[in-house]
Amino acid sequence: MNIKQARKLGIDSDAVLKEAVDRIAIANKLSNPRRNFLRSTLTLGGLSMLTGCVLDDSASINAALGRISRINDDLQGLLFDPNRLAPTYPESMITRPFPFNAYYGEDEVRVVPEEGFRLEVAGMVTDKRKWSLPELRAMPQADQVTRHICVEGWSAIGKWGGVPFASFLKLIGADTTAKYVGFKCADDYFTSIDMPTALHPQTLLALTYDGQVLPPKYGFPMKLRMPTKLGYKNPKHIQAIFVTNTYPGGYWEDQGYNWFGGS
Repeated sequence: MNIKQARKLGIDSDAVLKEAVDRIAIANKLSNPRRNFLRSTLTLGGLSMLTGCVLDDSASINAALGRISRINDDLQGLLFDPNRLAPTYPESMITRPFPFNAYYGEDEVRVVPEEGFRLEVAGMVTDKRKWSLPELRAMPQADQVTRHICVEGWSAIGKWGGVPFASFLKLIGADTTAKYVGFKCADDYFTSIDMPTALHPQTLLALTYDGQVLPPKYGFPMKLRMPTKLGYKNPKHIQAIFVTNTYPGGYWEDQGYNWFGGS
């Protein structure tokens, strides 16, 4: 129902809008901080979209917010410059100790044995063989000192090293016209990113932190490091990578996070 139809039926459209705003405010208070991140992006333009239907329960509010989030994803994708670099910093500015962050406590960090580990590759790639850590470490490496930005409001500067992800995708014959690259992790986390971000020159398949083998609490055996994305888009303990045109979602994204997740 739009505003014109509401007026014909004698419905106070201003009251409908006020009720929608009030319900969103209530939903914000009841939901966790991570879902608040999505709702905090709602603009007046988004609210005007909501007046096109009657929002009479939390499910309809979430559906409307989901539509706005998808529009937001599309806009972020259009604005993303694959050649623009995130700021880098001198090693003197590294945050020590670098914060631990996950959906579980540090005492629950997954310990992945190096012996026998193989990185799985699947989907729209020509070379689907599995990769050992020695093979990955033998590839040309790059370092970066960049800022990790968390959706929860904090940031920290760290030094990561590893294989430029674009080089790895080229090596395995990935179809770079595909829409998504997905990741499955040893701690049951999963996420996915857009192909332009996967090919960004600062996106690393990180194997080290601060010059040392990546510690378990930072993602051993490897994590994807992307200074152009918020922290939750940077998966740790990666076990499998796949290239696809089917939307893969993600652990937090499926719970209401913005999918594109640009920083």
